[in-house]
Amino acid sequence: MTMRATALAHPNIAFIKYWGIHDIDLRLPANDSLSMTIGPLATRTRVEFDQGLFQDALILNGDPISGPALTRMQGFIDRLRQQAGKAIYARVTSDNNFPISAGLASSASAYAALALAGTSALGLKLSEPELSSLARFGSGSASRSIPGGFVSWQTDPQTQSSFAKSFASPDHWRLCDCIAIISTSHKAVSSQEGMKKASSSPLQAARIADTPRRLRICKQAILNRDFATLAQVVEQDSNLMHAVMMTSDPPLFYWHPQSIALMQAISAWQAEGLPVTYTLDAGPNVHVICPQVSADKIIHRLRQFPGVLDVIQAFPAGPARLTQDDSQV
Repeated sequence: MTMRATALAHPNIAFIKYWGIHDIDLRLPANDSLSMTIGPLATRTRVEFDQGLFQDALILNGDPISGPALTRMQGFIDRLRQQAGKAIYARVTSDNNFPISAGLASSASAYAALALAGTSALGLKLSEPELSSLARFGSGSASRSIPGGFVSWQTDPQTQSSFAKSFASPDHWRLCDCIAIISTSHKAVSSQEGMKKASSSPLQAARIADTPRRLRICKQAILNRDFATLAQVVEQDSNLMHAVMMTSDPPLFYWHPQSIALMQAISAWQAEGLPVTYTLDAGPNVHVICPQVSADKIIHRLRQFPGVLDVIQAFPAGPARLTQDDSQV
């Protein structure tokens, strides 16, 4: 007997970032966060639970995977099996249409798709908040890739309930994420490992204490479509997170020299009157955010910029969804 399902999910770019873990066992973040789900970047994952299998298997972008990535996936699948009360091995086949492990939230879309496909294959019918809550055990940011559009991830300190929900639809604001690819190499230290060091930075406590203010400003800017305010708070939040990384023990340096040069250039473009801003996740690639009407001009500049290997256009996208096995990513 084989039980299977296929799901597609998009990554997200955090405007107010989560960095650090408050409770490792419950996978509770050190702070709430806010993001934009982005497509056409996507992960398509097929999960097959088959009584003929003698062990779990993971095929990522056509290659069989072993080691830590397989172990991490198995730990998440164990959680699904336990919830469904079924002891059966799984074959997970996952494909991405964008670089992985390069600071583009590939783990977010991967575990969002895995959560939806895995629970569906096992016959578990979960609500969107339940799926979001479950996905965080695979990757914290995966909780934000279950809903679509503009998303907030919050934790209730009283109940320890933690899930993401949409507060504005994908078509609420026509923004473009012009992703400047500085490197496609796998980063030496994963986000999951890096977050474990966050509390060693003397700046982390101050960053967390100020997060509610930044969240309020950012959410209101999105609701009001106020780009100038969005730009200011998004850049500040990104710089704060990387300051924590760089002052952790041992320090983490995800920025490349080209990343810094591009951030400085964007400040100069702003001085020219261009509506543009930047944010970086745990990697060197720069998410250059602008209104869609300005995207062509920004992309032209990015393609001419030294050290930029490629530019990927991304737009507000919908929630994770079930799909057919033969559909394209």
